[in-house]
Amino acid sequence: MAVATTGGTVPDAGTHTGTIDEAEREARLVAAEEQAEELFAEVERRGLIAAGERESVVSNRVRDLAAELFGVEKHWHKRVVRAGPNTLEPYRQNPPDRVIEADDIVFVDLGPVFAEWEADVGRTFVLGDDPVKLRLQADLPRIWADARAHFEATPDISGAELYAHVCGLAQAAGWDFGGPHAGHLVGEFPHELLDGERIESYIAPESTKPMRRPDVGGRRSHWILEVHLVDRERRIGGFREQLLTLR
Repeated sequence: MAVATTGGTVPDAGTHTGTIDEAEREARLVAAEEQAEELFAEVERRGLIAAGERESVVSNRVRDLAAELFGVEKHWHKRVVRAGPNTLEPYRQNPPDRVIEADDIVFVDLGPVFAEWEADVGRTFVLGDDPVKLRLQADLPRIWADARAHFEATPDISGAELYAHVCGLAQAAGWDFGGPHAGHLVGEFPHELLDGERIESYIAPESTKPMRRPDVGGRRSHWILEVHLVDRERRIGGFREQLLTLR
């Protein structure tokens, strides 16, 4: 059992999640996200995202902090720390390691595993007082919330339809959408190895099935919603992600 220094514990996962009911499954996903959010808060309190540090150094410090606070030993996807022009790049790219500058915008994308339950949370930080970067940072939670409201209001929505809606929200706010998808399924670790139909695991243009469908195990599908906003002319971007279907 992973013990948090700032907010309780995540229950032991037991054997396989097929042995627990949906309410318990949802509670464990929410608990994992809450601890990931606590980790972000502690990253900010300790000033780990600082000018003069390399992205890779910040990433390693975040890894060590997750182990210190919560006993996290696994991250189900690579840790992403991107600053300045690297914030334009989607997840699957691996831009050169960059030194964070004093006026940079920086985003962090974490996928820690808490007691075999995946969290996937992304947040954006602005080190200086540039008004465009601050507007970008402020637009991320608003656009995320607007996209979630559309999901809630559209019972039969597909991944392709939600992706198109998120792109429209970004454009209406004066940004481009920076990613080839806007989120994915999430669940017990490792969810990606359980679902062979990979494109249907994403909120993407080719994902035409209803999002509210049973997963490959016959349980309710749970989704992460990602918003990646970019300004290609200014060479900046920002990122936000968290649970779409719970909380």
